[in-house]
Amino acid sequence: MHIGPWEILLIVVVVLLIFGARRIPELARSLGRASKEFKKGREEADNETESPKDRHDA
Repeated sequence: MHIGPWEILLIVVVVLLIFGARRIPELARSLGRASKEFKKGREEADNETESPKDRHDA
C-alpha cells in the first residue's frame, strides 16, 4: 500500500483541525518520547533474552 502526497496532506489537515496548530509540537514531542522509550524497552528485552554465551562473544 502506497501513501501518496494527497493522502499525507489530508491527514495533516485533519490533524490540524482536530488538535489545532498550537498543540502539534507538543504531540510530536510526546510521540518522539514514546518512540524512544519503546526502543529502549525493546533493546532491554533483547539483552535479557540473550544467553550468557552470546554476551561473552560480543
